[in-house]
Amino acid sequence: MRIVNAEVFQNNNGFVRQDILTDGEYLTDEAGYGNVDRSGDCVLDYGGLKAIPMLVDIHFHGCDGVDFCDGTEEAIQRIADFELSKGIGAICPATMTYGEEKLTGIARAAAQHRNGRGADLVGINMEGPFISRKMKGAQNEAFIHKPDAEMFLRLQNEADGLFRLCDIAPEEEGALECIEKLSRHTVVSLAHTCCDYETARKAFAAGASHMTHLYNAMPGIHHRMPGPITAAWEAGAEVELIADGIHVHPAVVRMTFQLFGDDRVILISDSMEATGLPDGQYSLGGQDVTVTGNRAVLTKAPDTIAGSATNLMDCLRTAVLSMNIPLASAIKAAAYNPARCIGVSDRYGSLKAGCCANILFVDDELHIRHMVHKGKVLY
Repeated sequence: MRIVNAEVFQNNNGFVRQDILTDGEYLTDEAGYGNVDRSGDCVLDYGGLKAIPMLVDIHFHGCDGVDFCDGTEEAIQRIADFELSKGIGAICPATMTYGEEKLTGIARAAAQHRNGRGADLVGINMEGPFISRKMKGAQNEAFIHKPDAEMFLRLQNEADGLFRLCDIAPEEEGALECIEKLSRHTVVSLAHTCCDYETARKAFAAGASHMTHLYNAMPGIHHRMPGPITAAWEAGAEVELIADGIHVHPAVVRMTFQLFGDDRVILISDSMEATGLPDGQYSLGGQDVTVTGNRAVLTKAPDTIAGSATNLMDCLRTAVLSMNIPLASAIKAAAYNPARCIGVSDRYGSLKAGCCANILFVDDELHIRHMVHKGKVLY
């Protein structure tokens, strides 16, 4: 297939008018064909539209009435189908804080999933249980567990290596030793933490390289108590950001892109099972959640945000159209950066030759007008 006249996004060069070539499920280029005759290619003209890579969400819990922690093939497939329909081509859903037995079942279900259709399951984000009780947010306190490298490695074995991130509160007992050991096996992220600046610095020195949903469930920045956010900036860590208009003020989103740079910001949705469904009562991590619009809160503690009810494409659109984040920066943060973070940028997150032919064709309002998934036109 040859796609012509679209403005094609390139990670380092913005938008460039060029043809897009596919070879089966993958993107290719003229050099990849040499003297092969491509005169018989199907030619699609998407003039007036921008071509961007399908997005990659590395932190969300569910959508369309199901949760990844349901731990069933039915739930995983339903999530994969919904995510693809919203322009997300690869997913790394997050677990909630549960005991090892429950997490083992989730890991096994993920390992058995075969990516037959929908968004590809490319990893798991272990958000709990190695977190602080004081900053548990919507996590279930009953299952919080001190950082335990051996527990993680047992789960990693059950998941056939799918755990791409592990969240740890570095002030907890044994956390720094755990970070040092696990950073050889996965990306370690600071999350749900009360830690101060010095403790965060030690965590990054031990091997942590990531911050989970920046600003949420952690101390903020104070001029005499700089906290973990400042330590992350100094350490060159990557940071997740929820640009749903609820979790982080637009001015702070803009500041974060300027402070960390668009190479280090990763847009996530943190979506839960209500995403794509009407307002009402739902569940997250075994706790009741009330959803109104795209705001989700614990029913028994309405001041506590419980994930989001917004998919990543809507977060990208909000970041650009409502928060004035440059389009190229937002696309990098929602596609290439997350793919690079979890080690799958050779297949996802960009439109370079060799990657999956996962392409969104969007208008100036970032509405999806056409979609190509693994070299096939979906609509």
